[in-house]
Amino acid sequence: MGAAARLAELGLELPEVALPLAAYVPAVRSGAYVYTSGQLPFVGGALPATGKVGTGPGLVPPDDAAGYARTCALNALAAVAAVVAAEGGPQGADALDRIVHVTKVVGFVASDPAFTAQPAVVNGASLLLHAVLGDAGVHARSAVGVAVLPMDSPVEVEIVVELA
Repeated sequence: MGAAARLAELGLELPEVALPLAAYVPAVRSGAYVYTSGQLPFVGGALPATGKVGTGPGLVPPDDAAGYARTCALNALAAVAAVVAAEGGPQGADALDRIVHVTKVVGFVASDPAFTAQPAVVNGASLLLHAVLGDAGVHARSAVGVAVLPMDSPVEVEIVVELA
């Protein structure tokens, strides 16, 4: 089953590529690899939540943050698909079938000082990549707690993929 069919089975579509917030591009290709910039969990051009992740009043719940990490990963896949399409390859979700392997995922979690479950949050991204890409979505990963992220986003995810 291809990535487009898996996305449809999950009830998902590739979103429009998020516009950069400064002087960079959403993704670049170097040889067989595509490196994405850090992707925020934009939905329709807006963040669904802001703030620090943790448990307690005024904090973004960890389960919600894992969902936002999933959205970040979907946005990263859209950036990869745009690179493939710009090179004359398949368009949209069909471009994802050119991914041989997700080699690395780095997730950043804006964390309350007492919060230490960053891996569980970033797992939202990991599970999406595996669900969409199958074995090609299994990857090495880092999950990093940080004080603050752009636009006060609770999470940010970047990926590196190898293309056929």
